[in-house]
Amino acid sequence: MGASALPAAGAAAILPAMLRPATRPAWNADEIARGLREILGAAGLVDDPERIAPRLVDERGKFRGKAALMARPATTAETAAVVRFCAERRIAVVPQGGNTSMCGGATPHEHGREILVDMSRMNRIRGIDAANSAMIAEAGCILADLQAAAAGAGLMLPLSLAAEGSCQIGGNLSTNAGGVNVLRHGMARAQALGLEAVLPDGEVWDGLRALRKDNTGYDLKQLFIGAEGTLGVITAAALKLEPAPRSGATAWAAAADPEAALALLNLAREAAGDALCAFEFQSRRCVDFVVRNVPGARDPFAGRHDWFVLIELASPAADAPLGAALEALLERALERGFVADAVVAASEGQARALRALRECVSEAQKPEGGSIKHDVSVPVSRVPEFLRRADAAVEAAIPGARPVAFGHMGDGNVHYNVTQPEGMDRAAFLAEWDRLAGIVHDLAAAMDGSFSAEHGIGRLKRAALAKYRPPVELALMRRIKRALDPHGIMNPGKIV
Repeated sequence: MGASALPAAGAAAILPAMLRPATRPAWNADEIARGLREILGAAGLVDDPERIAPRLVDERGKFRGKAALMARPATTAETAAVVRFCAERRIAVVPQGGNTSMCGGATPHEHGREILVDMSRMNRIRGIDAANSAMIAEAGCILADLQAAAAGAGLMLPLSLAAEGSCQIGGNLSTNAGGVNVLRHGMARAQALGLEAVLPDGEVWDGLRALRKDNTGYDLKQLFIGAEGTLGVITAAALKLEPAPRSGATAWAAAADPEAALALLNLAREAAGDALCAFEFQSRRCVDFVVRNVPGARDPFAGRHDWFVLIELASPAADAPLGAALEALLERALERGFVADAVVAASEGQARALRALRECVSEAQKPEGGSIKHDVSVPVSRVPEFLRRADAAVEAAIPGARPVAFGHMGDGNVHYNVTQPEGMDRAAFLAEWDRLAGIVHDLAAAMDGSFSAEHGIGRLKRAALAKYRPPVELALMRRIKRALDPHGIMNPGKIV
């Protein structure tokens, strides 16, 4: 939901008057285009509607904005000049990376008086310091390319998520992305050593320090990580690298219920320690959708089971006996009744097939009809309780609705998506988004959880932020926003 969906009083509280399009100077697209073209050259400014169009729709198709101009800076200096130009004229700026936001955080508004700033030309790796286990990369670098570059240096960039083939590191940091390796390596903010960013007045802050210890006042980089471009434009980052895994093991296990999956997680932590890098879970319906809708996918088990777990172990030691360790772990789990069946991948090809059963869930939902999606977190110990209570609440609200529950049990992050009942009109189901989201988010909040675990706020969850976060927290966010961006030009209408 955008700002227009908020009550008038709430909108005024969250959105200062200076942020409202009507209060800005007159919009003269030709004059603005001439000024930006002088800064960027012909290659750096796009005014072709067909080229801009794909950038105006968010990943889920929930928000569709307008923009007559798209700036494509190739350097930090050009980015700074664009922001300075816009700041002087009170023109709003919407930074955008790979456009994979799940919450409309990088989508311009419908009024069309914003400059879209596409960071994809800033795609250089400025350096890899293998001895320091660090990399400096520009914001437009695609995550998978950075992973490959780190691997080429014998290291690993741990950040890994489904969109890694198209998402960009600037966007990953701006949303504090999570992914499958959070259990061992933490969120995106844990992997950032330093940042370079263009501030809302066009000044450049160079914080590209690749230090593990730097106790010199406020940790300014953390202001920009997770801020979704509302405090400035991230242009480059110093990233922490880890030793590359040289041995690994992957297993797929069937659990009787979420409680058994949680018991298996605790057993895996005890047995594998730091070697445990991923522990993913999903329901029977997830597997059914993947097998039905993803070519080549198959259920590894002959019998039917209700819940499944993907376990991955990894070690930088080439001769680590992880396969044997994983088999021993599963044998103990079988003896204790945590697991009904299990398979350990005998090759990397088999491991990829098992991972695909988890990674393809979101794609496999699309042919099944409309889907209302939630990205929540609760304490790890309460994941089974959340799933049980959420299923009951959803069934009571929309009989026949099909919950599609999966996610990162190791860090308490549940992607609790709900697919429309069979035979229900898609539009009628999607019209229930706000009501259903309220039910799921209320439950997460009541269980000491969060309504947004790793997808951020954007436009979609601004009302939820105002509802679930205490007034003092919101006031602090607004003070920071006003202090850094007094004219409200940076990605207005997102977060606060």
